[in-house]
Amino acid sequence: MAVETGAEGAAVVVDGPRGVPLLGSLPEFGKDPLGFFTRLRDRGDVVRWRFGRRESVFVSHPDAIGELLTGAETRFERNDLGIAFRTLLGDGVVVATGAEWRRKRSLVQPSVRPKQVKAYAATMVECAVDVADRWQDGARIDVRAEMSALTQRVAVRTIFGVDTEADSTAIARAMDVAQEEIGAEFSGLGAVLPDWVRTPGRARIRRAARVIDREVARIVARHEASDAAERPDLLSRLLVAQDENGVRLSAREIRDETVTLYIGGHETTAGTLVWAWYLLSRNPRVRAALADELTAVLGSREPGFDDYARLPYTQAIVKETLRLYPTIWLMTGRSAPGTTIAGVPLAPGTRVWSSQWATQRDARYFTEPEEFRPERWATDTVHEYAWFPFGGGPRVCLGARFAMVEAVLVLAVLARRFDITVSGDIRPVPKLTLQPDGDVWGTLHSR
Repeated sequence: MAVETGAEGAAVVVDGPRGVPLLGSLPEFGKDPLGFFTRLRDRGDVVRWRFGRRESVFVSHPDAIGELLTGAETRFERNDLGIAFRTLLGDGVVVATGAEWRRKRSLVQPSVRPKQVKAYAATMVECAVDVADRWQDGARIDVRAEMSALTQRVAVRTIFGVDTEADSTAIARAMDVAQEEIGAEFSGLGAVLPDWVRTPGRARIRRAARVIDREVARIVARHEASDAAERPDLLSRLLVAQDENGVRLSAREIRDETVTLYIGGHETTAGTLVWAWYLLSRNPRVRAALADELTAVLGSREPGFDDYARLPYTQAIVKETLRLYPTIWLMTGRSAPGTTIAGVPLAPGTRVWSSQWATQRDARYFTEPEEFRPERWATDTVHEYAWFPFGGGPRVCLGARFAMVEAVLVLAVLARRFDITVSGDIRPVPKLTLQPDGDVWGTLHSR
């Protein structure tokens, strides 16, 4: 299915909501970002709207999304997502542009290649087994807290090479504050306020960033006092990485990249696992099919890295979870001079938006889009860029394989021993990542 086009071949551009003076559609967007993007999707493939005073277009067709993602660094520049976002991530590989982005990507990428992810798989499984050993039949647990603590431990061990409660707790608490404030800033008035305006939210994220800076600096100092070249964690690899000119990452760059990897390895996977348990709790048929696969492939043993490829249905559950509840729920870029999208000319600096939430729930690309059907990944042909939870193109998430392997192996360890009945309904709230709207309580049932 192609983008709907007019007589001259360019996409049909439709007008979105009129908005209000100065703020445009920011109030409507801020009130319900997911619903707002869904409504834009239903208006057309390319929709004009205003984010504050900025000219914007929203694209929902996979072909146009592919143009946005593959045109990164050439036709579309990375957007400035605000002072709160920059305060947390600094100038890490997610934020950097141009030659600096290429340099940083070349230094970070070797740490998350398949060979390295294989080495981290044992830690993922070990942490999950520790949780399963502690769980008891009939116990009531906070699923969100349990998954967050588990993936946090995996992240701290694989990224920082440490495993102490003090290291984990300080960083995790600061990250929780940062995520909350970034979401509030991005969807509220802070999105249009100049950087120099001081607000309580910006003060809170600065305090959280100082905690993160202090903890990362302490862990880096500990690494530098040892022989980093002999350690298997991601931080040690970053400390010894050199670019083509023999230059290593600075202390600030190390901080920015480790924080970026921490968010990718902890926040996104924890959220995916919470939504997976929620969906499994409401779909007994899927839960039974998962149990059958785990019994057939694993029997009574724990999974290893090689089992990842032997668990296609478990993978499909994770992919379907990411389709319905994508942890990264929007992508955005800014048009360079002379740029078009779907054949539509864009003024320089036009902000182009797309949303995983909106496109991945579009009935044109997914049969029964609101239904949790992992089988679709074995039977249906999915349009390229209709599913893009990790982005795509040259700036595809570096930690995508790490996140997939972790989610599949952790789910395999826990679901082999337990089912979880989640109580009540939970609502997605878009912050830095897509989060449940509160605690997620569930009851454990031994298998």
